[in-house]
Amino acid sequence: MQKLTRLLARVLLGAALVFAGTGHLTFARPTFQAQVPTWLPLDADFVVIASGIVEILLGLWLLSGFKAPIAGTVTALFFIAIFPGNISQWLTQTDAFGLNTDEARLIRLFFQPLLVIWALYSTGAIAWLKTLRSKK
Repeated sequence: MQKLTRLLARVLLGAALVFAGTGHLTFARPTFQAQVPTWLPLDADFVVIASGIVEILLGLWLLSGFKAPIAGTVTALFFIAIFPGNISQWLTQTDAFGLNTDEARLIRLFFQPLLVIWALYSTGAIAWLKTLRSKK
């Protein structure tokens, strides 16, 4: 049962990333551009396109199941890397995706660690990382 739960969780996360990445490149592109922190010294459109491509690739990797623990670890690191953007959205009071209050934007921040855990759990990366650590 645990194996099926992890499989479904991994597939759901992979599909969500492919959908979100597609949104970065198409229908939600302007909204994602508004979320790019102004302190980031890169063109907002470039950041949105690049992160969209990365999300699609990570999603496809998760869906494939190929070296799932590595895919989960890389996906978790991606979620950590984009977290400053979520903090910036809260601090700058940027409305996007129905997050139009400070409270909603703050609550969203607490979901990012859950995505990290989801990526690690659904791919077996936690156990894999423990075995790597014990080999030292």
